[in-house]
Amino acid sequence: MYETDAQNIGAASYYVSDHARWGVSSVGRFNEAPNGSYAIYSSQQFQSALNSELFQTARMSPSSLRYYGIGLENGNYTVSLEFAEFAYPNSLTWHSIGQRVFDIYVQGDLKAKNFNIRKMAGGKSLTAVNKRYTATVSKNFLEIHLFWAGKGTCCIPTQGYYGPMISALSVTPNFIPTVRNGFPKKKSKAGTIAGVVIGASFFGLAALVGIFIVLKKRRRTAQQKEELYNMVGRPNVFSNAELKLATENFGSQNILGEGGYGPVYKAGIARGLSYLHEESTVRIVHRDIKASNILLDPGLTPKISDFGLAKLYDEKKTHVSTKVAGTFGYLAPEYAMRGHLTEKADVFAFGVVALETVAGRSNTDHSLVEDKTYLFEWAWGLYEREQAPEIVDPRLEEIDLEEGLRVIRISLLCTQGSPHQRPPMSRVVAMLTRDIAVTDVVMKPNYITEWQMRGRHSSHITTSYSGSTTHEFSGQREPAPLMASPAITGEIVDGR
Repeated sequence: MYETDAQNIGAASYYVSDHARWGVSSVGRFNEAPNGSYAIYSSQQFQSALNSELFQTARMSPSSLRYYGIGLENGNYTVSLEFAEFAYPNSLTWHSIGQRVFDIYVQGDLKAKNFNIRKMAGGKSLTAVNKRYTATVSKNFLEIHLFWAGKGTCCIPTQGYYGPMISALSVTPNFIPTVRNGFPKKKSKAGTIAGVVIGASFFGLAALVGIFIVLKKRRRTAQQKEELYNMVGRPNVFSNAELKLATENFGSQNILGEGGYGPVYKAGIARGLSYLHEESTVRIVHRDIKASNILLDPGLTPKISDFGLAKLYDEKKTHVSTKVAGTFGYLAPEYAMRGHLTEKADVFAFGVVALETVAGRSNTDHSLVEDKTYLFEWAWGLYEREQAPEIVDPRLEEIDLEEGLRVIRISLLCTQGSPHQRPPMSRVVAMLTRDIAVTDVVMKPNYITEWQMRGRHSSHITTSYSGSTTHEFSGQREPAPLMASPAITGEIVDGR
């Protein structure tokens, strides 16, 4: 039997069944199509399907779609996911080239990366596809997560058409259940884990118990409930396995405090950037790491903030060419001058922040004498004269000098002129935690040498700035020193 679920969930919303046996949540908004549908319907017949009606409705999400089984008896289960693509026709028109690509997680484990329904169906639409996985329930809870990682097409057959899609799922215990279901007596079967059309056998002695949702096409209004959440764009969603890694298995030493949904964990600035660059399902470049974007809680624990300029980064590409956006004084040379963006741009900015922290001053301070105006020029002068201890802020009385020198050397490594010379953030973390030795700094960056050769009376157009102001830049730029008041030629427009 099936239980009808007519819930019309949208962006950042969830639904729990009346009997609290299953739940479904959706995160994300069809940004290019505010009225995009989160459920679609087709009256056509489907191939390779015993019950074609089962595939005529499907749930969609622009970013993250999760199903939850609640109160399950612990043990091993077989998870069966049913898919059928019917948004892209089997024709020779341009509509047929659409590609829906997403990832499948079960209990936080990646089961299928870059899953493509049509590809699995031999390149055909209106064809049922079944995927089966084994999952272990140890805490009476099951999670199935379908996640769009930014791949596939976005505008076929209409603008803003992307994200995971599922028609049905079932979860069957690989053991004889000992827990009787708690549905009202008028229900002859136990039921449910959620979805658009979901069959599940969680409770009782039934071999297969489930729910079936029949969603009708509805006319959607311009403003819906999701707008109350003021969602802009598609948020990044992380799996349970990724969160466990970032928080050291949810260790108590990483708890910042208690929020409305439970403990809030810290990861540290360097560790957080390492996670965004190397461990997250979606690689992210922050693009605006600076002192004013690092917040401190009452316990002085630093946290990265303001992801307004963050950009997805494809690890298969050497770099991303993009319009320059960020803050003067924190921009990596290759990014500021050529728009050549990699995760090493964040490494550069982290190095600037690290040196500012240990030196107790901003990267540019015109109130100081000329030789000290620009932090990195001054610091490199002391470092080359083997006077690096003078860089450490004298107000840091309790700091161990060796630790201060370690941070200085790491910051100089992070701000090397070439991105290939800068260490990845995972290595920076290892150096900060003394897991590995700090690599020797052997070369002063060319951008500092060039700036010193040109002198402060260059004929370039210079722009005064505040270290806490963020800009976007467009137009042609000449090579210019970045750690000083930068001589960037071209139009400067307001940014975030």
